[in-house]
Amino acid sequence: MVDKAQQPQRAGPILHFRGMAGQGVRLAAIVIRPKDEPPPPPIRLPGAEIAPRRIAEIAQLAVWRHDFTLTPAQGGYEFEGRFHPVAADLTGDLRLAFVSCNGEESGDMDRDGDERNLMWRRLARDHAQAPFALLLQGGDQIYADEATQGHPLSADWPQRTVPADDPAALADLAEHLRRRFVARYLHVLAAPGYAAMAAQVPMLSVWDDHDICDGWGSLPQEQTDSPVGQVLFGVARETYLLFQHGAVESDIPDLFLDPTGASLTWKRELPGLTVAAPDLRSERGRHRIMGPAGWRAVKALAPQGEQVFLVSSVPLLGPRLSLLERAMMVVPRMQHYEDDLRDQWQSRTHRAEWQRMLAQVLEWRARADVTALSGEIHLATRAVMGPDAQKVHQLVASGISHRAPPQAYARALGLFAGLGEAPLPGHPIRILPLPGQRHRYVAQRNYLALARRDGRWQAAWHLEESGETPALDLSA
Repeated sequence: MVDKAQQPQRAGPILHFRGMAGQGVRLAAIVIRPKDEPPPPPIRLPGAEIAPRRIAEIAQLAVWRHDFTLTPAQGGYEFEGRFHPVAADLTGDLRLAFVSCNGEESGDMDRDGDERNLMWRRLARDHAQAPFALLLQGGDQIYADEATQGHPLSADWPQRTVPADDPAALADLAEHLRRRFVARYLHVLAAPGYAAMAAQVPMLSVWDDHDICDGWGSLPQEQTDSPVGQVLFGVARETYLLFQHGAVESDIPDLFLDPTGASLTWKRELPGLTVAAPDLRSERGRHRIMGPAGWRAVKALAPQGEQVFLVSSVPLLGPRLSLLERAMMVVPRMQHYEDDLRDQWQSRTHRAEWQRMLAQVLEWRARADVTALSGEIHLATRAVMGPDAQKVHQLVASGISHRAPPQAYARALGLFAGLGEAPLPGHPIRILPLPGQRHRYVAQRNYLALARRDGRWQAAWHLEESGETPALDLSA
């Protein structure tokens, strides 16, 4: 176990992308310090100083935020005597990075840092050679599964739910969870490689189950709706907003499409590009992926750019799962995997909702190129849907630090994917190998680089053992 005294108590600056401001970009930089320390210094720009504002106090720490606009001519900002270059020109040629699954379910905070963060250091070196303008995070930015341990109300969560109606006990649980969630976020934010990227590349993030707990929303309703479950969700949401968006509750109407915050779906418009992410967790239940607020937000995602990157935390295009689900229900040893399958768009429980989402994607495809970006499965793969004239790409990069499953698992899943799937008539889904790879799924840690050159978008995976793949032309 890592000594608590060795846990980081400070992090930042961490950049969050807010949107365009003329030819410049609007940014928020958060800095985390012990709450009793003086405020951090201002961010310095040519001819301007941006003082920080204290936006939150949590787990004996203060979170400070600098809000500012950066122009291409300024080239970056200075903080604590160090200049941080930022690629603020989002017209013309452009590079984005996509990552997911930054951790593991058990013992993540006790892993060797060099091993855990190897791909982050590679990504930082890649950025140093050819800067990324945005870092897209596709879910499971932390693995909070062990955060419930150590408190009598949540020690056996979710296997056993303890009845709880004492407000003082639930408040104590909330403080316990805040400390443990914050420790996991700081463990990530201060890590070499990640910290270098976060100070120079503005991020946009969507959450997935491990940012709350394994299988959140696919667990039985009596667990998630219990007082303990609701306290857990509330703390996960509070820390997700704070550390993954540099935001608090009052910022929601400015950052998300649903001003009530019931759905944390977001959209950002860049020159020639729409980046959007539906929230697939806040309203999720065993029989639905999104609720009314989520679907209203999806309708509001209508793109303006010629290219759409749709961040779906679980793969939008995937193989047929109904046969596998039926098999698991009759094999007792396999029934504990049911929640994992129910998490997927392709689950038979969610088929009508999946078809609804795919139909919406095809509506966008009529006026823009659409590419889904997904993580979650700890493998790298890609897929296409539909005939060439209406082709929708999917690129899966997972995970940046989660160790890969066995090769045999990837091969078996590839065979299963060969069965094919066509949830919408005339738009078959095909799971395809990455460029330069023989098999449909690659069991290596990875991240994805997206590049616009001369108006055309390409994608390349960076694999832990095989290196960079040949570029995939998304316009083809």
